[in-house]
Parts: sequence; structure tokens; C-alpha cells
Amino acid sequence: MTVRWSRSLPSDPSSVTVVKDAAGRCFASFVVETSHQPLPETDSEIGIGLGLTHFAITSDGRKVANPRILRRAAKKLRKAQKALSRKEKGSANRAKAELKVARAHAKVTDTRRDWAHKLSTSLIRDNQAVYVENLAVSGMVRTKLAKSVHDAGWSQFVGMLEYKAARYGRYLGKIDRWSPSSKLCSACGTIAGSMPLNVWSWTCPCGTTHDRGINAAINILAAGRAERLNDCGAQVRPGPVPAQRGEAVTHPKPTRQAGISVL
Repeated sequence: MTVRWSRSLPSDPSSVTVVKDAAGRCFASFVVETSHQPLPETDSEIGIGLGLTHFAITSDGRKVANPRILRRAAKKLRKAQKALSRKEKGSANRAKAELKVARAHAKVTDTRRDWAHKLSTSLIRDNQAVYVENLAVSGMVRTKLAKSVHDAGWSQFVGMLEYKAARYGRYLGKIDRWSPSSKLCSACGTIAGSMPLNVWSWTCPCGTTHDRGINAAINILAAGRAERLNDCGAQVRPGPVPAQRGEAVTHPKPTRQAGISVL
């Protein structure tokens, strides 16, 4: 087997495993000893809200478009699947068609992984602490959004953040999924009433107008900092008193006090 090296191994391997995937590609896995130097410390911290319209919205106002890699490749995948269905079972042509389908799916998987690696690496490199919501992905894949959730690859992305944070001396915090991050005013601590998913902007009684995604990311950052300080045994400043009952918000319902400290 011919091997094309892109870089040398950090040490002599103790074992090598070669596997061949459904797309006919061979991969060699080496077990080697490595040492990772922590990245230089930085004062920057960031909260991240994950979604489907935008893959990620950060507490500093950045919106990362959802690449929708599977949907972009859907036409080519359908064509390959259709060609496969017309081949006679057990024939050489069917084997070739199966390989073509497998390679099309492998390309989608590789593209998604590469995209997630680049985004997760930049976030870990630029921030000392990263905070995300602990999403219930297993529950979401049982809804009508299942295809979009699978295409987004949130679990893979968060997993990358997790091991890269541990490797490079960063901190990754996961926030309770039941935290009302999008409905909580990051300025005063008021929680708005019912808010449909198609509402992306709302105004709090305190006069602050929020972009729903950015506001959620700011609250994720605040909640993450609070939990981290609690873990360290530090005092956490309580949230402010909410607005009085009856004051109007974009969706008027009774408000209650928030349990997340305000930045």
C-alpha cells in the first residue's frame, strides 16, 4: 500500500490499524505518544447559541451561517441512489453504483467534519472560555426537524469543542437546556412571555430591543460565567428585580424573576 505523508509522526507508533470504509478508502490509525502545549491565555470569553437558521450566534454579535451541507448535496445523492436502484442485484454494475453512493455520502461527512473543525478551532484559539447550551439532540431527531438537525451536526461540533478545550487549556461550559436564554432580557433580567420560534426580535419593558439569537448567546455567556464562579466557590451577583406584573412586552404575559446573573 502506498502512503503519502503530509507530516511526520511525533514519535514511533506502538501500533497501526488499517481500515477500509464503505467508500473504498483505506485509513491507517497510528497509536503514538503526543504532548500538547496549552495555548497562551486570553481574557476573551464567549457564549454560543446553536440553531438551524444560523448554525451559531455568538455573544459578540457574530452570526455563522448554517452550511446545510447535506441539503446542498441532496440532488447528487438522489441521482446516485436512483441509478443504484436500477442496477441488477449481484451484478458488477450494482457494486460500482453502491460505491458511488458511498463516496457521495462520505464526501458530505468529510465536508461537514472539516467545516466543524475549522469553526471549533477558531473559537477555542480565540477564547479562554466557551459556553454552549446542553441541547437534547436525541429528542430533536424525533421531530419534523430531524433531517435539519442531523445535517447541522451539533453533537459533533460540541464534541470537538470539548476535546480541543481539554487539549489546549481552555474551558468549555455547558448550560442547562431549560434555561430561558432567548426570552430573558440580558439588560434587566425580565423574562418575556410565550415567544414563537418565528419571532426574532422583541422589546423588553425596560426599553431594550433584542435580537433573539444574540440575546440568547449573551445570556448563555452570563449563565456559564455564573456556574463557573459557583464551581470555584466565588460569590455570584444576583440578578436584578424583574419588571412589575402587567407591564407590556412584545408578547404580554406575566413576568418572573430570572435565575441568571446579568452581565
